[in-house]
Amino acid sequence: MNPRLAVWVVNGLLAGLAAASLFPLLWMVSVSFMPAGASSTLPTPLLPSTVTLANYRQLFGSIGMGHYLLNSLGLALLATSISVSFNVMAGYAFAKLRFRGRDAIFRTLLGALVIPGQVAMLPLFLMLKPLGLINSYGGAVVPMMASVFGIFLVRQFARGIPDDLLEAARIDGAHEFRIFLTIVVPLLTPVLATLAIFSFLGSWNDFMWPLIVLTDDSLHTLPVALAGLSREHVQDNELMMAGSVVTVLPVLVLFVALQRHYMAGLMAGSLKG
Repeated sequence: MNPRLAVWVVNGLLAGLAAASLFPLLWMVSVSFMPAGASSTLPTPLLPSTVTLANYRQLFGSIGMGHYLLNSLGLALLATSISVSFNVMAGYAFAKLRFRGRDAIFRTLLGALVIPGQVAMLPLFLMLKPLGLINSYGGAVVPMMASVFGIFLVRQFARGIPDDLLEAARIDGAHEFRIFLTIVVPLLTPVLATLAIFSFLGSWNDFMWPLIVLTDDSLHTLPVALAGLSREHVQDNELMMAGSVVTVLPVLVLFVALQRHYMAGLMAGSLKG
C-alpha cells in the first residue's frame, strides 16, 4: 500500500473512532439544553429545536445541585492532596531509600492489588465507626489517602533519578527532607500530575464508599446525589443529562489542562525498569 494512502487510512480510522467515542458525550450536552420531553420524541433529535437553560436552572435552583457539587469538589481536592503527598513519599522511599524489608513490603503491597476494594469496605467501616469518622469527610477520605498503584507509579519514575545527584546533595550537608523537597519533587512533576489526575478522578467518581459512610443527605457527593435524582426524576431525561454534564465537565477540564504532564508521566513511568 502506498505510504501516503496508509497514513490517510489510519488517520481516517482514528478520526472515526474518536467521533464514535465523542458522540455520546456531545449528545448528552445537546439533550441537556432541550425542553422537557423533547428527547423522548421519535425520531430522537440530535440537536435541540429550542435551546433552554431550564434544566440547569432547576438543577441548581430547586434541587440544589450546587451544594453537592461543592461537596464533591472539596472532598476530591482534599483526597487528591493527601493521596499525592503520601504516595510520592512512599514511592520515593521504596525507590531510593534503604531499609530492612523494603522489597518484601513492596511485593506484599503489589499482591494487595488483586484484592477488590469492595472486600475491605465492611472491615474499614467497622474500624472507622469507633473512631467517630462515620458520616464525616474524614471517614470518606481514609480509603483514598494512599493507593498501591500510586506508590508503584511514583516508584517506577523515581528509580530514574540518578543516585549520584542525591549523594552529592548529602555530601553538601542537605538532610533527607530537604533533598526530597528541593530535588526529588521537582523531578517528579510529570508523575505528580498523572497521579493527581488519577486521584481526583477516583475521588470524584467514587459512588459506593461515600454512599456507605456519608449518611447525612447534606454531605452527599455529586454521584450519590445524581443517583438519588434519577430515582425521583426517572422520566426527565433532559434534567438527568444536565446533571451528567455537571458531573463530567470538571474532570474533563482537569484532564485537558494537565494532559501534557499526564502523558509524560505515563510514558516515563512505563519505561522505567
